[in-house]
Amino acid sequence: MARERGRFTPEFKDEAVRLVIESGRPIAQVAKELHVHEGTLGNWVGKYRDAHPVAETTLNLSERARLLELERENRQLRLDREFLGKAAAFFARER
Repeated sequence: MARERGRFTPEFKDEAVRLVIESGRPIAQVAKELHVHEGTLGNWVGKYRDAHPVAETTLNLSERARLLELERENRQLRLDREFLGKAAAFFARER
């Protein structure tokens, strides 16, 4: 049995897109709350984003240097965490 397609007003579509864009919540979550198929809401959001592109901001020299420093620190912390996990597993086996 075929289901009749839902018709949504432009105001409803705009409000649904606004919920996704402004709240930062996932499309699937908003779609479930509004009882709309997530693919449909995704299409609406995609059209909105195509019509309203967000300009990427470029980083200045000090921001770029800080970003590189944080990425380096993040990489080191991941290595340290991995090492500590292996060390803990090693010492746990010895007991």
